[in-house]
Amino acid sequence: MKNKILVGMSGGVDSTITAYLLKKAGHEVTGVTMSIWDKNASDITSVKSGCYGPGEEKDIADAKKAAEKIGVLHYVVGLKDEYKKSVLEYFCAEYSAGKTPNPCIICNQKIKFGLLLDKAYQQGIEFDFFATGHYAIKDFNEQTQRYLLKKSSDLRKDQSYFLYRLSQEQLKKILFPLGTYQKTEIQKLASEIGLQDFVDKPESQDFYEGDDYGAFFPEGQVKPGDIVDNAGKVWGKHDGIIHYTIGQRKGLSIGGLKEPLYVIRLDACKNQVIIGPQKDLLSSKLIARDLNWIAIPSLDKSMRVKAKIRLHHPEADCIITPEGNGQVKVEFNEPQKSISPGQSIVFYEGDTVIGGGIIDLV
Repeated sequence: MKNKILVGMSGGVDSTITAYLLKKAGHEVTGVTMSIWDKNASDITSVKSGCYGPGEEKDIADAKKAAEKIGVLHYVVGLKDEYKKSVLEYFCAEYSAGKTPNPCIICNQKIKFGLLLDKAYQQGIEFDFFATGHYAIKDFNEQTQRYLLKKSSDLRKDQSYFLYRLSQEQLKKILFPLGTYQKTEIQKLASEIGLQDFVDKPESQDFYEGDDYGAFFPEGQVKPGDIVDNAGKVWGKHDGIIHYTIGQRKGLSIGGLKEPLYVIRLDACKNQVIIGPQKDLLSSKLIARDLNWIAIPSLDKSMRVKAKIRLHHPEADCIITPEGNGQVKVEFNEPQKSISPGQSIVFYEGDTVIGGGIIDLV
């Protein structure tokens, strides 16, 4: 069956080949790129490849170039105000509270697979499905009548962690054509059809092209404070808690120690960075909130799963138990290092994403 498919095109090789494969299969393909950069909001210097920053102009140009080469229509949808409200304000609020947010996950849920599609409809763009170049697999369980999100065949590129907040309604209309491919296959195909420029283009490494998150905060909001240990002893000064993350060792400007000290906690109320030995980074339990379930409608009893507490962290065996008030308790078989409030924890059963939530308490 041939469908009208809208493809989110970022100007990179993965989304470009996504559009190519769908058109080759006979579908009516239209490309769309969201514009989220507000050049008047902050003055930053681009130091790396990212989603938010002045490099957006080139990405949009590259997406248009790719669409022309493939032979599909291309549109740009402006979402800078929506992105500021849904992603940047969330990002600042979490950091100000001493947490470590993951804006890419919120962007996927609310912007890329949400408001972008709403605005495309409003602009008169017709489509049956929305496809992206994410490395993940969508499936459907006939028994439970639920859409499933599974890991990509290329586990090194798997992006299911970033997509765990998608709803059943969103998954119903989403396609992930690259889920069964290896990244090397996509690069090889791009070279064969004359798109080597896209293969050579650096991939986005972060959501932000700059190197100082302070640019997102009003002047005077980020304040210096003390670096202390659990006993309250002052070891030094920090230039704002937003510049520190749990598990950080470098950049503390503390020398002459018998053993290395790490950031073990951020206290927003006292504006303190708390440091301690490596053993203080280990924890066997956490509470997660703001949950989203995919493979199941809800968690009504304890369940054995594997969990990732951040993208590049190895999956760990644990038991998850409903706690009421929209929370779950997570108990790991083995202590985990550097669990960070604000980050996402994603639960897996084999290759299937059960669901996940935001880490709240450790």
